[in-house]
Amino acid sequence: MWAGGRGRNLRSRYKTSPLYPPPDAEKGLDALTGPSPPYRYIGALGARVICDNIPGLVSRQRQLCQRYPDIMRSVGEGAREWIRECQHQFRHHRWNCTTLDRDHTVFGRVMLRSSREAAFVYAISSAGVVHAITRACSQGELSVCSCDPYTRGRHHDQRGDFDWGGCSDNIHYGVRFAKAFVDAKEKRLKDARALMNLHNNRCGRTAVRRFLKLECKCHGVSGSCTLRTCWRALSDFRRTGDYLRRRYDGAVQVTATQDGANFTAARQGYRRATRTDLVYFDNSPDYCVLDKAAGSLGTAGRVCSKTSKGTDGCEIMCCGRGYDTTRVTRVTQCECKFHWCCAVRCKECRNTVDVHTCKAPKKAEWLDQT
Repeated sequence: MWAGGRGRNLRSRYKTSPLYPPPDAEKGLDALTGPSPPYRYIGALGARVICDNIPGLVSRQRQLCQRYPDIMRSVGEGAREWIRECQHQFRHHRWNCTTLDRDHTVFGRVMLRSSREAAFVYAISSAGVVHAITRACSQGELSVCSCDPYTRGRHHDQRGDFDWGGCSDNIHYGVRFAKAFVDAKEKRLKDARALMNLHNNRCGRTAVRRFLKLECKCHGVSGSCTLRTCWRALSDFRRTGDYLRRRYDGAVQVTATQDGANFTAARQGYRRATRTDLVYFDNSPDYCVLDKAAGSLGTAGRVCSKTSKGTDGCEIMCCGRGYDTTRVTRVTQCECKFHWCCAVRCKECRNTVDVHTCKAPKKAEWLDQT
């Protein structure tokens, strides 16, 4: 098969690639993203020009950016994907993963605090880079990698023996490049916050690997499946996002040990963090009101549910300030019918609904937080 040939070529390429494994990986969450990542313009303007002008990159990242411009385009795609996933996961919460224009940290001062939110952002961003590069490898979009070279020969699972075939997603290359690029800044700083970021970056990378799935094609009379050909494939990124969201809910508050090489529980009686736990140092602000120092945008004007008792409910979302109700008319397509041949015709339906939005805090209260 075509995958087998490419896989053999890739194995020799791996041995000479400085990214397998990278001798000294370095990072920058800061430059992974942006609503319109500059990586897309690398081909037109040149790698050196673009990479030298991306804010927030450390020297090792600039080297990788210049040497692997096609991978940087995948990094940009991964950035858009993980930002969308972050906003989906927190769409009903006070902090909703809002991005800030012209800010290379993407989320502003909220990232300065070593909070649960920062832990989640580092994990999901690292996962997004792994997912995007892995997918680009197996889709033939990158010259330095292709299908997984290690899925060869025969193997077995609970259903019996099978042959590796097709094009398995190259998670190995995705993880190694993401570690090289995303961990660069932290390995340069070597402080407690860097240790926290490295831990959460690793959680994100392993989360993608956790949801690799085995896909198979049956061969035999009438699809009897006497023979199977299988390959490993990435799951939808939503599964990784859901998993990291649960890790956020169960994140462990820690402090760094005296030698700065590990974590210990923040308080006596707290459980110790495992390798799969997100970790954080500082308690989060309540995100109720605009607080520039904490990076909180507040919840004034946020849409809430009048009937929900959850985090999207007006009582919680609006922090007890109350809400305003506006009656709006929405036009939607309805009563759609198929007409031969070949059109679908719909009517326009108008629905009047009440939209509830959080009240702004009193002026004196707002001024106290700015």
